[in-house]
Amino acid sequence: MTPRAEYPRPHFDRSHTWSSLNGTWDFRADTSPDWDRSIIVPFAWETPASGVEAHWLPVAWYRRQVTVPAGWAGQRVVLHFGAVNHQATVWVNDVEVARHEGGYTPFEADITGALRDGEQEITVRVAAPLDKRDIAHGKQRSVPRDDFDGVCFTPSSGIWQSVWLEARPATYLAALKLRPNETLDGIVVEARIDGQAIAGATLRLAVRGDDTAQHVTVDANGVARAELPVVAPRPWSPEDPHLYHVEAELLSADGIDRVTGHTGLRRIEVVGEELYLNGRRMFVRGVLDQGYWPRTGITAPDDDALRRDVELAAAAGYNLVRKHLKLEDPRFAYHADTLGMLVWAEPAATGRFSPESVAAFESQIAPMVERDGNSPAIVIWGLYNEEWGLDWDIPGDPAKQAAVAGAYDLLKDLDPSRPAVDNSGWTHVRTDLLDWHYYDESAASWARTVSALLSGEQDDFPVKLGPDYVVRKKLAVSEQPLRGLPNLNSEYGTGFTSVERAWHLRWQTQELRRHDRVAGYVYTELYDIEHESAGLLDFERRAKDLAGVDPAHVNAVTTLVLDVIPVAPGRDLLSETGQVAVPVRVSHHGPEPVNGHLHTAWTPVFGAAPADPGTETPAASAEAKPFLLGAPTEVRAELPDGWTSGRLHIALVSNGAVLARSAVDVDTHTAPIIGDDPLARSA
Repeated sequence: MTPRAEYPRPHFDRSHTWSSLNGTWDFRADTSPDWDRSIIVPFAWETPASGVEAHWLPVAWYRRQVTVPAGWAGQRVVLHFGAVNHQATVWVNDVEVARHEGGYTPFEADITGALRDGEQEITVRVAAPLDKRDIAHGKQRSVPRDDFDGVCFTPSSGIWQSVWLEARPATYLAALKLRPNETLDGIVVEARIDGQAIAGATLRLAVRGDDTAQHVTVDANGVARAELPVVAPRPWSPEDPHLYHVEAELLSADGIDRVTGHTGLRRIEVVGEELYLNGRRMFVRGVLDQGYWPRTGITAPDDDALRRDVELAAAAGYNLVRKHLKLEDPRFAYHADTLGMLVWAEPAATGRFSPESVAAFESQIAPMVERDGNSPAIVIWGLYNEEWGLDWDIPGDPAKQAAVAGAYDLLKDLDPSRPAVDNSGWTHVRTDLLDWHYYDESAASWARTVSALLSGEQDDFPVKLGPDYVVRKKLAVSEQPLRGLPNLNSEYGTGFTSVERAWHLRWQTQELRRHDRVAGYVYTELYDIEHESAGLLDFERRAKDLAGVDPAHVNAVTTLVLDVIPVAPGRDLLSETGQVAVPVRVSHHGPEPVNGHLHTAWTPVFGAAPADPGTETPAASAEAKPFLLGAPTEVRAELPDGWTSGRLHIALVSNGAVLARSAVDVDTHTAPIIGDDPLARSA
């Protein structure tokens, strides 16, 4: 059975004439004279799935015999690599056909001239430097190590995305750029054509299902442009992820080439401090996804795994995935397109500041936009992250500021239709979104810092870089406005155990929902990876013990904000008598106002929300307008007889339907115990 047998490039689909080369290849280390091993492509040579599991191997070779389909006679035969980490040299029948550098970007080679009768031999030499600091490597570990080595993982070297053959005419479609028009009732098409017969070539364009087509003349530069109107347009959104497939047929003296692409009628805009999707205000409820799997490294074990991760994020209440420091397999964006999941996409990080690392980082930007730019799901482009590859020193070095600004300008020149983040989380230089990463083990100081940042009281925040080393990171250098842009916390979440992390998820997220000027958040993270246990799920994507907290309640469109400074997990409120009074507010990010009555129910501490929302609280109605935090409504309750502690579940119910849920753990043992948060107690 061929691994990863699905067509690899869904946004530029030439699947009517392709052949997968995934599967078993001969393999040898550079130091071995013999082809003494085999490897399963497309899994990196460090992974169990590859059958090799070789670590810190700097150079290795691949070899495979292939047969070109007889039906391709008269066509050009093209060899494609989705991604090879890091430097690849390719031969066909001992003729060098390609050299490529960059572990996350695709490349191809027309191998027609190297073909012979019968079987063909493909040989690939891959160099994967142990010292990765000057190359784009994301979260793959380097030796010598990066400054951020503590959050890095096992490298994934060699061929880690699909390899395949395609047939096409000598004059062919090289790129198909699809974007919705401004009024979301048409698709703007820009096709790039290459070959010797451009003169006189024409391009037939049609939206699948539409009987009308446009015939466009290819200009002397090999470019054809058109706008395809859409009858009864359906905008793409998470609620209705409707896609339009554009069929492109190139007619030239060399024959006919056909490619299909897809996009959605979707507009993402920054309007002051707010984000708008298709003219409606949008709140980002995001989660970090680093794209690692237990036995396959940075390669998904199968196509279903990519889709499953999108589904798991949606099930946890998220509407956006931040694919972190990695140009992911293009089928991830395809599944996000079809399922309606928003995506924040960003390239892999380098490890230190040098002319080489800046060039390596920037070399990913154009391929990223060309490969993935048609995806309606991608609504944010990211660039640098936390000054990685910039020696953690943007404020103090104009050269590093220039590198960040240069990357931003390059990206925006290629695609002005999406907001871009220059340096996610720390000091900004030139950006469309003012995002910040803030981790804090104290619920009380978390709430204070978030409030101060959003009110403008402070323009920096603490970052713990070591056990006893804390620095204060400025939101931006002086040239970048600190206000007037959407504010997002794009990394947060702390706690040593799953119970603690669930506690912080609940209370920290509610504090972000408290502030109307916040445009969204990204929680860290969806699943564990190797030694990193920060996930809502474990590495195998199995549920973890979250102490009765349901992330879908925390991340719902409508949720509850409690005016409580919690003490510690299991002891949110301390009450000698067991009686509590909890002010409750409604946070709502839907298009219409909501209102209802508050209900309460008790379970033991850490108990999951019961299906029955419980008893309606007298005179406890609550409401909220879209994107405006509601006024507080006080809920009074008392622990059941004989209970010394318990979880008070609070639900907003309207016409018999539960719109929102939250909870607070009440404890009558008011003396501090081990594990209490002293900052929270003193607040």
